[in-house]
Amino acid sequence: MPKTSARLLALLSLLQARRDWPGALLAARLDVSARTVRRDVERLRELGYPIAALKGPDGGYRLAAGTQLPPLLFDDEQAVALAIALQSATTAGVGIEEAAARALHTVRQVMPARLRHRIDILRVTAVERSPTRADRQVDSGVLMALGAAVHAREVLRFDYTAVTPRQVDDDGGPRAPRRVQPHHLVTWGGRWYLVAWDLDRGDWRTFRADRIRPRTPTGPRFTPRELPEGDVAAFVTSRFRGYQDSGDWPCRGEVILDLPAAVVSGYLHDALVEELGPRRCRLVLGSWSWIGLAATLGRFNADIEVVGPPELRDAFARLAHRYAATAGGSGGPFSRPGGSPGGPGQQRGC
Repeated sequence: MPKTSARLLALLSLLQARRDWPGALLAARLDVSARTVRRDVERLRELGYPIAALKGPDGGYRLAAGTQLPPLLFDDEQAVALAIALQSATTAGVGIEEAAARALHTVRQVMPARLRHRIDILRVTAVERSPTRADRQVDSGVLMALGAAVHAREVLRFDYTAVTPRQVDDDGGPRAPRRVQPHHLVTWGGRWYLVAWDLDRGDWRTFRADRIRPRTPTGPRFTPRELPEGDVAAFVTSRFRGYQDSGDWPCRGEVILDLPAAVVSGYLHDALVEELGPRRCRLVLGSWSWIGLAATLGRFNADIEVVGPPELRDAFARLAHRYAATAGGSGGPFSRPGGSPGGPGQQRGC
């Protein structure tokens, strides 16, 4: 390699390593004169690198952001890390898979053989998800909008499509946009989530990014709150695993099912199942909501006796009313001979 070209690469590597460089220090590190440094800086500018001159007693240089992407210089470890990250990006599910694959091909093509071998021994294969879990792909523009709001600490307004979409609020009017203070954009189990403080509900929430449609403009800036678990990793883990400071689900109920314990335990791995007889068992299960808990229990095609608490019984009554209305039923919460809504022994699984 010609001496001048090698010196230019060395200069570029130094400029990428720290923000500001005094001219005298650069000359000393490259073992050249200050005049040679000035000439090399001009050559790099001609190649598209936006290098700003710093004023001061000694002067200096800074590699700034430009209007287009110039050629980049990576050391061995950075190049391997970039290749691994690009392989992971091809399975991210955010609409950048094709671009990531092309970038990976470009990076690999210019790598020396010793580095190419290191990334070739690590192959990330994308496995199609089960048809029963056909998640919608997250739009990269949505992720950019969420990330920008998190970075700017600005209140975010968005329309949110729940698991069961509703176009109106409970009072019959159009659904108002959600208003949140966005704190973190995270991934969990192959999905993207926004962790935010819900201003209208006065509590922390996690929102699936593929169900968010941001509105513009964003709101005023805010002072970030402290997450309940101290850091976002612990908070998200606790939310999805159902553990709070008490170490338990916020909603936990107890029922008796007319099914063998062995059958029930095969479907609910995080529940307490106690055998009461050949075809009868006691089940203790937790959830983030009473409606969700009742719906989970309703999957079993068996009689259900609610032991407690009353909130679970009420949740069964609400679901029964909703299902009856869906099926074309009429009347109050719904009438059943010999018991009140949600009474023991009256529920059937679907």
